[in-house]
Amino acid sequence: MKVHHIYNPEMECMDIESRRKLQGERLRETVEHVYKNVPLYRERMDAKGVKPEDIKTVDDIRLLPFTEKTDLRDTFPFGLFAVPNEEIVRIQGSSGTTGKPIVSGYTQGDVDVWTEMVARSMTAVGAGKDDVVQVCYGYGLFTGGLGAHQGASKIGAMVIPMSSGNTQRQIMMMRELGSTILCCTPSYATYLGEAIHDMGIDPSELKLKAGLFGAEPWTQEMRLKIEELLGIEACDIYGLTEIAGPGVAFECLEKNGSHVNEDHVIAEIIDPETGEPLPYGTSGELVFTTITKKGMPMLRYRTHDICTLNPEKCACGRTTVRMGRITGRTDDMIIVRGVNVFPSQIETVLVRTKGVAPHYLLVVDRVNNADTLEVQVEMTEEAFTDSLANMQRLQKEIASEIKSVVGVMAKITICPPKSLPRSEGKAKRVIDNRKL
Repeated sequence: MKVHHIYNPEMECMDIESRRKLQGERLRETVEHVYKNVPLYRERMDAKGVKPEDIKTVDDIRLLPFTEKTDLRDTFPFGLFAVPNEEIVRIQGSSGTTGKPIVSGYTQGDVDVWTEMVARSMTAVGAGKDDVVQVCYGYGLFTGGLGAHQGASKIGAMVIPMSSGNTQRQIMMMRELGSTILCCTPSYATYLGEAIHDMGIDPSELKLKAGLFGAEPWTQEMRLKIEELLGIEACDIYGLTEIAGPGVAFECLEKNGSHVNEDHVIAEIIDPETGEPLPYGTSGELVFTTITKKGMPMLRYRTHDICTLNPEKCACGRTTVRMGRITGRTDDMIIVRGVNVFPSQIETVLVRTKGVAPHYLLVVDRVNNADTLEVQVEMTEEAFTDSLANMQRLQKEIASEIKSVVGVMAKITICPPKSLPRSEGKAKRVIDNRKL
């Protein structure tokens, strides 16, 4: 029987009706606050003919305008702030690699709310004040490092602020300080697991028991791989700078969807084409509205992440809505010969294939006006010593498996172990050389 620890039972296990009432009140306050203080929201609401007093219950959220990442870039740096700059105590920014940066401003209250959301996430994987939390997310503008750090401090754990990189040192500290909880990206967790094995360390010599992995989408197969490599419970933590940072949603040990912190954010699923709200259980684009954030509240922010929402009570006792696994993005989706391809679909195939490491790169190109998809995959050490015939068999097997899952023929390039670039932050999975 799994033991479930809950950080704030009053909010996390609240009955649905009471929560909807609370969300409605907080939504009304937020809408009034932004209408008064943020020109962009006022203009958009006026254009739709919506006034703050039209927002009476949580259902009225659909009357409100959407916001997009481009709005943050267009109003950079302070255009979406809803309080004077002297009330802002923290700036965080996105780790995105394209275009103008985006920043988010936090009041002290906003930092406290975010910290509690991460504390709930830590508690859900069984972490408490007796734990040693090793944070290998990057510190700095990226919300991962400081976010995980604040949450771990809040539950009274011993925190090791390692930041990313320097794998040998990470493992040395992990051993010597007896780290029990690991926080990093899933691709880096895999890399750490492989490095531990390469150093001849048996994972059972380590004290690790659980990990909170986020900042990039990952598959169930990747989870099993990490759990096997490190001998831990691997759970997802979800967040985005624009809403708070990590902790917006998190998995408990049931690992059956990520609990959304619904007393602080409202989650919706919409049809990405029409913007119409979709019912629970239907796959679509995830949209968030913050309802307690004062510094830079976000109304109906389009994440471009594709998933489903499940309102059923979880076996852990929490009653909050749960996000299904993110199956892709409306924007990191690549279209190859008219077929929508998500890197996560390819990852699922590779992680299931014996002899292949979970490191890969998709290269899309256009040759003679036809799209080509090359999948570069890395062999494991054991499999790499195999005969040429076996390599060719493996290539065929992966190609036909990808064809059946994705519907596109891909060229499979087998690479030696450890030859593909490793990432300590978000893994870069796609290179698109087409001039689209």
